[in-house]
Amino acid sequence: MNIRAFIACSLDGFIARQDGALDWLDNPAFTLAGEDFGYAQFMSETSCLILGRNTFGKVLSFAEWPYHGTRVIVLSQSLKALPETLRGKAELSAESPLSLTERLKNEGERSLYVDGGQLIQSFLRTGLINELIITRIPRLLGHGIPLFGQLNRDIPLTLLASKSYRNGFVQSHYRIATE
Repeated sequence: MNIRAFIACSLDGFIARQDGALDWLDNPAFTLAGEDFGYAQFMSETSCLILGRNTFGKVLSFAEWPYHGTRVIVLSQSLKALPETLRGKAELSAESPLSLTERLKNEGERSLYVDGGQLIQSFLRTGLINELIITRIPRLLGHGIPLFGQLNRDIPLTLLASKSYRNGFVQSHYRIATE
């Protein structure tokens, strides 16, 4: 099973401000007409999306649910239930990353997208992520929520592709290397 993360971060490696705000991404200079930076292609290759609790909270603030047609699982130890409006759109799980991925593999899922800073870190520490697609945004925040927290070991990466965009975004696609 392929387990991937598709992440945007500031040039200094922060995914959000300290309070979780993403306002720094709301910049007209970052928009390129007709360009989604590979996200639609990535999602078309994803059979299931696993969201962390904080990222799920951000998604709930969107005007509409963005994941129609994709199986979504919110992985949280603290949430007890999802909003009634998401019945049939998302599932809630308190499993460990390893237990969840084993269950999903047994259910026939083939490509998982893990989204959420702490969740990605947890999957990395467990050795479950195969690929990282990281888009660096040309902005220095100085402080905030880091993309990568402490890990229990070095994680070697192999660069598969890198692409720069005229708005200054640089996207790098890595495979987790086996030593």
